[in-house]
Amino acid sequence: MEALLPTEIIKAEALRLGFSACGAAPAEAVSEKVADTFRQWLADGCQGEMAYMQNYEDKRLDPRLLVEGARTVISVALNYYPETKLPENEYQIAWYAYGKDYHDVMKAKLKTLLEFIQNNYSAGGRAFCDTAPVLERYWAWRAGLGWIGKNTQLIIPQAGSCFFLGELIIDFPADRYDSPQENRCGSCTRCLNACPTKALEAPFRLNSAKCLSYLTIEYRGELPPDTGQKMGKMIYGCDECQRACPWNRFATPSRTIEFSPSASLLTMRKEDWHRLSEEQYRTLFKGSAVKRAKYQGLMRNIRSAKK
Repeated sequence: MEALLPTEIIKAEALRLGFSACGAAPAEAVSEKVADTFRQWLADGCQGEMAYMQNYEDKRLDPRLLVEGARTVISVALNYYPETKLPENEYQIAWYAYGKDYHDVMKAKLKTLLEFIQNNYSAGGRAFCDTAPVLERYWAWRAGLGWIGKNTQLIIPQAGSCFFLGELIIDFPADRYDSPQENRCGSCTRCLNACPTKALEAPFRLNSAKCLSYLTIEYRGELPPDTGQKMGKMIYGCDECQRACPWNRFATPSRTIEFSPSASLLTMRKEDWHRLSEEQYRTLFKGSAVKRAKYQGLMRNIRSAKK
Protein backbone atom coordinates (compact mmCIF):
# COMPACT_ATOMS: atom_id res chain seq x y z
CA MET A 1 0.00 0.00 0.00
CA GLU A 2 1.38 3.41 -0.99
CA ALA A 3 2.50 5.65 1.88
CA LEU A 4 0.57 8.90 2.22
CA LEU A 5 1.47 12.25 3.76
CA PRO A 6 -0.83 13.07 6.69
CA THR A 7 -1.98 16.58 5.77
CA GLU A 8 -3.45 17.45 9.17
CA ILE A 9 -0.17 16.67 10.93
CA ILE A 10 1.78 18.71 8.37
CA LYS A 11 -0.65 21.61 8.74
CA ALA A 12 -0.26 21.52 12.50
CA GLU A 13 3.52 21.62 12.16
CA ALA A 14 3.30 24.52 9.71
CA LEU A 15 1.20 26.50 12.18
CA ARG A 16 3.63 25.63 14.99
CA LEU A 17 6.45 27.07 12.88
CA GLY A 18 4.55 30.34 12.60
CA PHE A 19 2.88 30.02 9.21
CA SER A 20 -0.59 31.56 9.04
CA ALA A 21 -2.16 28.98 6.72
CA CYS A 22 -1.28 25.73 5.00
CA GLY A 23 -2.97 23.54 2.41
CA ALA A 24 -2.23 20.75 -0.07
CA ALA A 25 -3.01 20.14 -3.71
CA PRO A 26 -2.10 17.37 -6.15
CA ALA A 27 0.94 18.21 -8.27
CA GLU A 28 -0.22 18.41 -11.85
CA ALA A 29 -0.18 20.75 -14.82
CA VAL A 30 -2.24 23.92 -14.46
CA SER A 31 -5.49 24.08 -16.41
CA GLU A 32 -5.41 25.09 -20.07
CA LYS A 33 -7.36 28.25 -19.20
CA VAL A 34 -4.72 29.34 -16.69
CA ALA A 35 -1.90 28.45 -19.09
CA ASP A 36 -3.52 30.38 -21.96
CA THR A 37 -4.13 33.41 -19.73
CA PHE A 38 -0.50 33.42 -18.62
CA ARG A 39 0.80 33.12 -22.19
CA GLN A 40 -1.46 35.97 -23.32
CA TRP A 41 -0.25 38.11 -20.39
CA LEU A 42 3.32 37.60 -21.60
CA ALA A 43 2.40 38.20 -25.24
CA ASP A 44 0.81 41.53 -24.25
CA GLY A 45 4.06 42.63 -22.59
CA CYS A 46 2.52 42.89 -19.13
CA GLN A 47 5.74 41.60 -17.56
CA GLY A 48 7.57 44.82 -18.53
CA GLU A 49 11.33 44.30 -18.37
CA MET A 50 11.03 41.27 -16.09
CA ALA A 51 12.38 38.96 -18.78
CA TYR A 52 12.75 36.12 -16.26
CA MET A 53 8.96 35.70 -16.35
CA GLN A 54 9.39 34.27 -19.85
CA ASN A 55 11.93 31.67 -18.72
CA TYR A 56 11.05 28.04 -17.96
CA GLU A 57 7.44 28.36 -19.08
CA ASP A 58 7.05 24.59 -19.11
CA LYS A 59 8.10 24.30 -15.47
CA ARG A 60 6.00 27.29 -14.43
CA LEU A 61 2.93 25.57 -15.84
CA ASP A 62 3.70 22.10 -14.47
CA PRO A 63 5.44 21.68 -11.08
CA ARG A 64 6.19 18.04 -11.84
CA LEU A 65 9.00 19.34 -14.06
CA LEU A 66 10.60 21.07 -11.06
CA VAL A 67 10.78 18.03 -8.78
CA GLU A 68 11.21 14.52 -10.07
CA GLY A 69 8.29 12.32 -9.07
CA ALA A 70 6.32 15.27 -7.66
CA ARG A 71 2.93 14.25 -6.27
CA THR A 72 1.92 17.02 -3.86
CA VAL A 73 2.18 20.81 -3.63
CA ILE A 74 2.02 22.11 -0.08
CA SER A 75 1.26 25.84 -0.03
CA VAL A 76 1.87 28.08 3.00
CA ALA A 77 1.13 31.72 3.82
CA LEU A 78 2.87 33.99 6.33
CA ASN A 79 1.29 37.22 7.57
CA TYR A 80 3.31 40.44 7.20
CA TYR A 81 0.68 43.08 8.09
CA PRO A 82 2.51 45.64 10.27
CA GLU A 83 1.38 46.59 13.75
CA THR A 84 3.26 49.90 13.56
CA LYS A 85 3.32 51.86 10.31
CA LEU A 86 5.33 54.77 8.98
CA PRO A 87 3.72 58.16 9.77
CA GLU A 88 1.18 58.94 7.05
CA ASN A 89 2.65 62.38 6.27
CA GLU A 90 6.12 60.90 5.62
CA TYR A 91 7.46 58.92 2.68
CA GLN A 92 6.13 55.38 2.51
CA ILE A 93 7.51 51.97 1.60
CA ALA A 94 5.38 48.90 0.97
CA TRP A 95 4.37 47.07 4.13
CA TYR A 96 6.00 43.84 3.01
CA ALA A 97 9.42 45.52 3.04
CA TYR A 98 9.26 47.00 6.56
CA GLY A 99 11.42 44.30 8.12
CA LYS A 100 13.87 41.62 7.05
CA ASP A 101 13.85 40.16 3.55
CA TYR A 102 10.94 37.73 3.37
CA HIS A 103 12.90 35.40 1.10
CA ASP A 104 15.28 34.61 3.97
CA VAL A 105 12.56 34.31 6.63
CA MET A 106 10.26 32.18 4.49
CA LYS A 107 13.03 29.92 3.22
CA ALA A 108 14.22 29.16 6.75
CA LYS A 109 10.70 28.19 7.86
CA LEU A 110 10.07 26.22 4.67
CA LYS A 111 13.34 24.36 5.08
CA THR A 112 12.37 23.40 8.63
CA LEU A 113 8.96 22.16 7.47
CA LEU A 114 10.57 20.20 4.63
CA GLU A 115 13.02 18.57 7.06
CA PHE A 116 10.07 17.60 9.29
CA ILE A 117 8.44 15.85 6.33
CA GLN A 118 11.67 14.22 5.17
CA ASN A 119 12.60 12.95 8.63
CA ASN A 120 9.16 11.63 9.53
CA TYR A 121 7.88 10.30 6.22
CA SER A 122 11.03 9.65 4.14
CA ALA A 123 9.67 11.95 1.45
CA GLY A 124 11.78 14.03 -0.91
CA GLY A 125 11.08 17.48 -2.23
CA ARG A 126 12.10 21.10 -2.63
CA ALA A 127 11.12 24.43 -1.07
CA PHE A 128 10.24 27.50 -3.12
CA CYS A 129 9.58 31.14 -2.28
CA ASP A 130 9.38 33.66 -5.11
CA THR A 131 12.71 32.67 -6.67
CA ALA A 132 11.63 29.87 -9.02
CA PRO A 133 9.12 29.45 -11.85
CA VAL A 134 6.11 28.65 -9.68
CA LEU A 135 2.63 30.22 -10.00
CA GLU A 136 2.43 30.83 -6.26
CA ARG A 137 -1.00 32.42 -6.02
CA TYR A 138 -2.47 29.74 -8.26
CA TRP A 139 -1.15 26.98 -6.01
CA ALA A 140 -2.29 28.79 -2.87
CA TRP A 141 -5.76 28.87 -4.41
CA ARG A 142 -5.60 25.22 -5.46
CA ALA A 143 -4.52 24.30 -1.93
CA GLY A 144 -7.57 26.02 -0.48
CA LEU A 145 -5.86 28.94 1.27
CA GLY A 146 -8.07 31.57 -0.34
CA TRP A 147 -9.03 32.99 -3.72
CA ILE A 148 -7.27 35.26 -6.20
CA GLY A 149 -8.91 38.67 -6.02
CA LYS A 150 -9.55 41.22 -8.72
CA ASN A 151 -6.27 42.89 -7.72
CA THR A 152 -4.52 39.55 -8.51
CA GLN A 153 -3.56 39.12 -4.83
CA LEU A 154 -4.43 36.00 -2.87
CA ILE A 155 -7.16 36.85 -0.38
CA ILE A 156 -7.57 34.66 2.70
CA PRO A 157 -11.08 34.84 4.17
CA GLN A 158 -11.34 36.79 7.42
CA ALA A 159 -7.63 37.65 7.11
CA GLY A 160 -6.99 39.69 3.95
CA SER A 161 -4.14 39.71 1.45
CA CYS A 162 -1.02 40.74 3.39
CA PHE A 163 0.72 37.38 3.16
CA PHE A 164 3.91 35.96 1.74
CA LEU A 165 3.48 32.65 -0.08
CA GLY A 166 5.74 29.65 -0.35
CA GLU A 167 5.58 26.04 -1.51
CA LEU A 168 6.95 22.61 -0.87
CA ILE A 169 6.78 20.27 -3.85
CA ILE A 170 6.91 16.73 -2.47
CA ASP A 171 7.31 13.34 -4.14
CA PHE A 172 4.66 11.66 -1.94
CA PRO A 173 0.89 11.77 -2.36
CA ALA A 174 -1.18 13.17 0.51
CA ASP A 175 -3.98 11.41 2.37
CA ARG A 176 -6.28 14.36 1.67
CA TYR A 177 -6.19 17.37 -0.63
CA ASP A 178 -7.87 20.71 -0.05
CA SER A 179 -10.48 22.19 -2.36
CA PRO A 180 -10.11 25.60 -4.06
CA GLN A 181 -12.23 28.39 -2.60
CA GLU A 182 -14.83 30.28 -4.59
CA ASN A 183 -14.09 33.90 -5.40
CA ARG A 184 -15.81 36.21 -2.92
CA CYS A 185 -14.99 39.61 -4.42
CA GLY A 186 -18.56 39.94 -5.68
CA SER A 187 -19.26 43.17 -7.55
CA CYS A 188 -16.61 45.14 -5.62
CA THR A 189 -14.10 47.08 -7.75
CA ARG A 190 -12.45 49.19 -5.05
CA CYS A 191 -9.00 47.86 -5.86
CA LEU A 192 -9.33 48.74 -9.55
CA ASN A 193 -10.61 52.21 -8.69
CA ALA A 194 -7.78 52.80 -6.20
CA CYS A 195 -4.89 51.85 -8.49
CA PRO A 196 -2.96 55.12 -9.09
CA THR A 197 -1.66 54.10 -12.53
CA LYS A 198 -4.64 51.99 -13.66
CA ALA A 199 -2.30 49.02 -13.84
CA LEU A 200 -5.31 46.88 -12.93
CA GLU A 201 -6.64 47.08 -16.46
CA ALA A 202 -9.54 44.74 -15.72
CA PRO A 203 -10.58 42.40 -12.92
CA PHE A 204 -7.85 39.79 -12.37
CA ARG A 205 -5.49 41.45 -14.90
CA LEU A 206 -2.45 43.40 -13.71
CA ASN A 207 -0.25 45.10 -16.27
CA SER A 208 3.01 45.04 -14.32
CA ALA A 209 4.62 47.52 -16.71
CA LYS A 210 2.24 50.18 -15.35
CA CYS A 211 2.34 49.12 -11.70
CA LEU A 212 4.08 51.37 -9.16
CA SER A 213 5.56 48.32 -7.43
CA TYR A 214 7.23 47.35 -10.70
CA LEU A 215 8.26 50.90 -11.60
CA THR A 216 9.77 51.70 -8.18
CA ILE A 217 11.45 48.33 -7.60
CA GLU A 218 12.12 46.32 -10.76
CA TYR A 219 12.36 49.02 -13.41
CA ARG A 220 15.87 50.43 -13.86
CA GLY A 221 15.27 53.31 -16.28
CA GLU A 222 14.07 56.84 -15.69
CA LEU A 223 10.48 56.93 -14.46
CA PRO A 224 7.82 58.07 -16.93
CA PRO A 225 7.19 61.85 -16.59
CA ASP A 226 3.85 61.63 -14.76
CA THR A 227 4.86 58.86 -12.37
CA GLY A 228 5.78 61.20 -9.49
CA GLN A 229 2.24 62.57 -9.22
CA LYS A 230 0.84 59.04 -9.15
CA MET A 231 3.38 57.84 -6.58
CA GLY A 232 2.28 60.33 -3.97
CA LYS A 233 4.47 59.60 -0.93
CA MET A 234 5.34 56.04 -1.98
CA ILE A 235 9.06 55.62 -2.62
CA TYR A 236 9.22 51.81 -2.69
CA GLY A 237 6.35 49.64 -3.85
CA CYS A 238 2.64 50.36 -3.51
CA ASP A 239 -0.15 49.10 -1.24
CA GLU A 240 -3.08 51.07 -2.63
CA CYS A 241 -5.05 48.10 -3.95
CA GLN A 242 -4.59 46.34 -0.61
CA ARG A 243 -5.55 49.44 1.39
CA ALA A 244 -8.75 49.64 -0.65
CA CYS A 245 -9.70 45.96 -0.32
CA PRO A 246 -12.54 45.47 2.21
CA TRP A 247 -11.14 42.07 3.19
CA ASN A 248 -8.08 43.73 4.72
CA ARG A 249 -10.23 45.18 7.49
CA PHE A 250 -9.76 41.71 8.99
CA ALA A 251 -5.95 41.96 8.83
CA THR A 252 -4.20 41.39 12.14
CA PRO A 253 -0.60 42.36 12.99
CA SER A 254 2.08 39.85 12.07
CA ARG A 255 3.60 37.88 14.94
CA THR A 256 6.82 37.30 12.98
CA ILE A 257 9.34 39.54 14.74
CA GLU A 258 11.63 39.68 11.70
CA PHE A 259 8.96 41.65 9.81
CA SER A 260 8.80 44.46 12.38
CA PRO A 261 10.22 47.81 11.20
CA SER A 262 13.38 49.04 12.88
CA ALA A 263 13.32 52.15 15.06
CA SER A 264 15.66 53.75 12.53
CA LEU A 265 13.14 53.27 9.72
CA LEU A 266 10.20 54.56 11.77
CA THR A 267 12.05 57.78 12.63
CA MET A 268 13.00 58.62 9.03
CA ARG A 269 11.64 61.96 7.84
CA LYS A 270 11.49 63.41 4.33
CA GLU A 271 14.62 65.49 4.83
CA ASP A 272 16.45 62.37 6.04
CA TRP A 273 15.46 60.49 2.90
CA HIS A 274 16.72 63.26 0.63
CA ARG A 275 20.06 63.34 2.46
CA LEU A 276 20.42 59.55 2.56
CA SER A 277 23.96 58.46 1.72
CA GLU A 278 24.79 55.11 0.21
CA GLU A 279 26.43 54.04 3.46
CA GLN A 280 23.34 55.01 5.46
CA TYR A 281 21.21 53.14 2.93
CA ARG A 282 23.23 49.96 3.44
CA THR A 283 22.91 50.26 7.22
CA LEU A 284 19.20 51.11 7.20
CA PHE A 285 18.27 48.28 4.83
CA LYS A 286 20.75 45.58 5.82
CA GLY A 287 19.01 42.25 5.23
CA SER A 288 15.99 44.02 3.73
CA ALA A 289 14.06 43.46 0.50
CA VAL A 290 14.48 47.18 -0.24
CA LYS A 291 17.95 46.36 -1.52
CA ARG A 292 16.17 45.05 -4.63
CA ALA A 293 15.76 48.63 -5.87
CA LYS A 294 19.43 49.46 -5.17
CA TYR A 295 20.54 52.81 -3.79
CA GLN A 296 20.33 54.57 -7.15
CA GLY A 297 16.80 53.31 -7.72
CA LEU A 298 15.57 54.37 -4.31
CA MET A 299 17.06 57.86 -4.66
CA ARG A 300 15.42 58.14 -8.11
CA ASN A 301 12.10 57.35 -6.46
CA ILE A 302 12.67 59.86 -3.66
CA ARG A 303 13.41 62.62 -6.17
CA SER A 304 10.18 61.79 -8.01
CA ALA A 305 7.85 61.51 -5.03
CA LYS A 306 5.68 64.36 -3.79
CA LYS A 307 7.58 66.58 -1.37
